[in-house]
Amino acid sequence: MLSIKGFKAKDLCDPHLAPSRRTFLRVGGAGMLGLSLPNLLRLQSASASEAASGLSSGGPGWGKAKSIILVYLQGGPSHLDLWDPKENVPDNVKSVFKPISTKLPGIKFTENLPKLSQINDRFTTIRSMSYTPNGLFNHTAAIYQMMTGYTTDKVSPSGQLEPPSPKDFPNFGSNIINMCPVDEPMLPFVMLPRPLQESNVIGKGGTAGFLGKSFDPYTLYPTGDDLDMNKMDRIKIDDLKLRPEVFSLRLQRRASLRTLLNAQMPDINKAVESFELDEYYDRALSLIVSGRAREAFNLNAETADTRDRYGRDTFGQSCLLARRLVEAGTRVVEVIWPKVANSDNHSWDHHKDLSKRMKNQSAPMLDGGLSALIEDLDDRGMLDETLVVAVGEFGRSPQRGVSTSGNNNSDDGRDHWPYCYTALMAGAGTRRGYVHGKSDKTASAPLEDPVHPAELLATIYHSFGIAPETIVYNHLKQPRELVKAEALTQLLS
Repeated sequence: MLSIKGFKAKDLCDPHLAPSRRTFLRVGGAGMLGLSLPNLLRLQSASASEAASGLSSGGPGWGKAKSIILVYLQGGPSHLDLWDPKENVPDNVKSVFKPISTKLPGIKFTENLPKLSQINDRFTTIRSMSYTPNGLFNHTAAIYQMMTGYTTDKVSPSGQLEPPSPKDFPNFGSNIINMCPVDEPMLPFVMLPRPLQESNVIGKGGTAGFLGKSFDPYTLYPTGDDLDMNKMDRIKIDDLKLRPEVFSLRLQRRASLRTLLNAQMPDINKAVESFELDEYYDRALSLIVSGRAREAFNLNAETADTRDRYGRDTFGQSCLLARRLVEAGTRVVEVIWPKVANSDNHSWDHHKDLSKRMKNQSAPMLDGGLSALIEDLDDRGMLDETLVVAVGEFGRSPQRGVSTSGNNNSDDGRDHWPYCYTALMAGAGTRRGYVHGKSDKTASAPLEDPVHPAELLATIYHSFGIAPETIVYNHLKQPRELVKAEALTQLLS
């Protein structure tokens, strides 16, 4: 059932002001997907924040991105065992996996990435990600930094953080859809198939924080094991369905009630004039009736060969769904690695059994799903305007069996290492076949061109035509930059 409840005045052009007008639209089981439809519609109706005069703009890659898919490798994958193998180093540093040649002369990956090694001429590899001078060794603090560009408060002695708060800095995706709202009847920001999580701290860095819940991601967290090939087919989309007894024509006819109310209650009409209820209501109907979002979730519309190519696992099918969402008009998709930090099966948190778990579990899923995503977007011509970023919260320690964060590590395990790791960027003006930065002999620290996570975020904003130094206002109405860093335009063309 569709319903519009009472509300009070609010200026939607300034989402940072304390709300005085609140509107709710609910369709079906909105709670099933985490973010209800009203919040989505508020996102779509909120006007973009204008960058103040004098802010930086232009240059390589400026404004080329229309959408982004963040492949977030939650748990912290080992760069030495994937993208940045080292030779002629001590045995406890050297990867147990063989280095292999890639499409780029002199650049090697490990045998864990045979597919990505053959398409690295299509993307940029950043081998000098680093939290220097101060590293964030626990997952949640590093995740928050990576996702918001800011260091969080209140890290407890155990390394855990407080839960998400309305005082938090927004996830970068929330900032993007605030400043670049979608103009299609489509979900603007989707996060799947797992929340950001370390132990019992869930969602830190994954919300809109002080921007307000209207800019939270639309979450898709289906149940089931990570290797369940049919898992992604069971996504519930009740928010987007018409109940059998409610036809689209009937919904559209209900719009006449709004006209009647406006005609007979001029005082109410005057009160809601600034709210643009007509547009808000029309977008609700448009999203539900068009079926655009519903169809995007229909993975069965893809051929069996395409689904096989991405991988019949949660990660691979999430990457495929990300492509379909962007194709339908979604602005931001965050594909979170299906296994959270501090877990074993298929996690990147390899404190033990790295040689077995990476080879048989996590690496094949990554290699298949990410390579298929980049190739598929490129072959369809979508990579021109779609930015793809793959990164974790940190890398793993150069020496196996050594504790760097207070964790116990076996001789076949690596601990957390925020001082040097690898990221990947593709599309939307990102340079093809480019390797940025260089790690030292043991991949312990950047030897050339270190890149801080805040600089990566600044580059993402720049790609969307958003000046990184754009001012937003926090929960105390204090001005804050989107991110305190400059875009790395040398990554872009």
